[in-house]
Amino acid sequence: MIQESCMTRRPWDVAFSAEPEEVAALRRVLRLHLGLWGLHHVIDAAQLCMSELVSNVITHVGRGTPATLVVCMSDSHLRIEVHDPDPRALPVLIEAGIESESGRGMALVGAVADRWGVRLDADRKVTWCELATGLGSPGGHVEDARVTRAEALLGHYIPARLPRDPQLTRLSKGLAEEAVIDIVTDVLHWLRAHGCDTDDVLDRAQTHFEAQTEEGEDSAIHGPR
Repeated sequence: MIQESCMTRRPWDVAFSAEPEEVAALRRVLRLHLGLWGLHHVIDAAQLCMSELVSNVITHVGRGTPATLVVCMSDSHLRIEVHDPDPRALPVLIEAGIESESGRGMALVGAVADRWGVRLDADRKVTWCELATGLGSPGGHVEDARVTRAEALLGHYIPARLPRDPQLTRLSKGLAEEAVIDIVTDVLHWLRAHGCDTDDVLDRAQTHFEAQTEEGEDSAIHGPR
């Protein structure tokens, strides 16, 4: 039986220098990891929050400051932390005027994230935020009817060939093809929800199919080996 907690989401971190040009690279790294974690639906919000936390270091601690981005699961929430070595420059939530060119960073984080805060250690400051993921557990995935159908199929499906019925009508052939398309589509949703590379799986399946087809044609021509 397929278990709900089947996705391993190990904490990861990356050191960076607090420079504006680093933000785009960090956004790409974050998108890649969240995609592998099957958390596609929170990528945009996570990128926005991470960008603001990093920009806060650049603006209030100083360009070139050595910092670290840490991403992990906090129960069913996605937690994003930015560590910097200055415990004195604390981020604050302020009311920025319409014409203000700055001061909106933490307000944006406060609006997008479920919660945020600051932790002060002896030698560093940790600014963090947490985003709701909709997961039932840290290792689960977002509920989706298509994924649920695929899980039922993967748990109980016994491979079977369609009958070679010469009287199979065009309509029944079309219905069978549509059913197969639905099955494949649901399985792809299941793979994506679990952070798998669907293109790689499709390529491998195609290679496997072609090898079996060639083997079958070989046997038909030369007989069993």
